[in-house]
Amino acid sequence: MSEKTIFSKIIEREIPADIVYETDTLIAFHDINPQAPVHILIVPKKPIPKISELSDDDAPLMGEMMLAARTIAQQEGLVDDGFRLVINTGPNANQTVLHVHMHLLGGRSMAWPPG
Repeated sequence: MSEKTIFSKIIEREIPADIVYETDTLIAFHDINPQAPVHILIVPKKPIPKISELSDDDAPLMGEMMLAARTIAQQEGLVDDGFRLVINTGPNANQTVLHVHMHLLGGRSMAWPPG
């Protein structure tokens, strides 16, 4: 069995997190190293290492992540001014935790291109 990721430990309540949203299949919490005034991670409870390892059966879960992002953005007051969603996949994208997750960033103006 592979070692648990930090996200798995948060899901299992082995380490604390500032949780802002949770369902049976997702959890969302503030990033401990925020890159914007609002930086929330949306994480499926199913441990999928990378987007490239999704199965067709994971389509509803990914859709749920998008809908959760909408709800959280509303909760955080980001809808009027806008927000950014980011999913990093693999080393060149700077994925640092091998557990699929979405970054919701907002509360400031974002530059383009992002990288």
